[in-house]
Amino acid sequence: MSEQPEQERKPRPGFFSRLFSQKKVEEAEAKAAAPIEDPSPVDYQDSIPTEPLEENIATEPLEPPVGNAPKKSGMLSWIWGSSKKKPASPDKPDPIPETVPEHAAPAPAAVPRKSWFERLRERLRSGSGSFLSAVWSAFGISGKLDEETTERLEEILLAADVGMETTLKIVKKLEARAKAEKAEGAERLMELFKEVLTEVFEGSTKTFSPQPTDGPYVVMVVGVNGVGKTTTIGKMAKRCRDAGLRVMLVAGDTFRAAAVEQLEVWARRTESDFLKAKHGADPSGLAFDALTAARARSVDVVFFDTAGRLQTKTSLMEELGKVHRVCGKVIGGAPHETLLVIDATTGQNAVNQVKAFSEAVKLNGLVMTKLDGTAKGGILITIRDQFDIPVTLIGVGEGVDDLRDFDPRQFANALFGAPKEEK
Repeated sequence: MSEQPEQERKPRPGFFSRLFSQKKVEEAEAKAAAPIEDPSPVDYQDSIPTEPLEENIATEPLEPPVGNAPKKSGMLSWIWGSSKKKPASPDKPDPIPETVPEHAAPAPAAVPRKSWFERLRERLRSGSGSFLSAVWSAFGISGKLDEETTERLEEILLAADVGMETTLKIVKKLEARAKAEKAEGAERLMELFKEVLTEVFEGSTKTFSPQPTDGPYVVMVVGVNGVGKTTTIGKMAKRCRDAGLRVMLVAGDTFRAAAVEQLEVWARRTESDFLKAKHGADPSGLAFDALTAARARSVDVVFFDTAGRLQTKTSLMEELGKVHRVCGKVIGGAPHETLLVIDATTGQNAVNQVKAFSEAVKLNGLVMTKLDGTAKGGILITIRDQFDIPVTLIGVGEGVDDLRDFDPRQFANALFGAPKEEK
């Protein structure tokens, strides 16, 4: 019996095939059984650039073959090599090196430091524009010092913190000058006005120049809280140190730790000796110990900072007088200077401060701080007119060099020497 050929068996559909319909399975099998056509050959010649490659790319070494992979060469080598580093596009221009054009402007030169007078004038005029404009306007309405002009001038002076008594004196002197010279015109009246104000400060001027003789030169600084006593002491100490003098700073405000710390900072900054006492210690006892130590150390100048006190507190003012007397017992003639520091922004209250402190101790000079505008500096005119105490120093800024000797004519020129176009 002849053997029958074994009937061909169809393969059983796979798992994914059983998930689809029978029709989709047949379509997929028919597509898989279809013969694969050879792709058309690629014309690599169209991919070859007509221009020669850059030198750095042509000479770039190829990577060695991995395993049994054929070695890259010819056209394929160029294609694979260019995938790493493509040549620059011929249409893209080369980067232009950064150069400074010939017409470029030169670097600006360093601005020279302005003189003290220039800085004084700028600071005063920065806050005095309205005052100067008002005075120019008053003189320029009629060009004469008539009744209407004098009334307007009185209002301007009072608004600038010049007291009533001093204002009347200034206007009366100006009227006498203008009548004697038959002065007319805003410019001439302004010149006369400046001369009258300058005369208020003249006659009792004093510069700060410590002269140590037998023992240290003692400077006692007084004033209410917040006027800038400690900062003023630091600036004066720097001035003495620059002159080659040995300086000692004494923290007489034994009740405020912040004041002691601030003065100690100034002592380190100016390389000065520093002495303080325990919190709440007697200031007069500290004054005795400080002057004794200063004499032993051959100190040239001693600055004694006192506690800020209200002029209405009788007990505090009496304590200030006690410190003053103790200084004189340790060193004959001490304190050689007692300076009252006044804040120009306090207005008419500064007059009361000068009166109260001059009754407690003998004042040798005034220091006016924060004098950065005419409306604030008007009180200086009143104080100088009512009290025979010279203005020693003025401060017009926070800088260490913004505290200078007071020059009445320089002050008037800086304040009122504005040209006509600035009115």
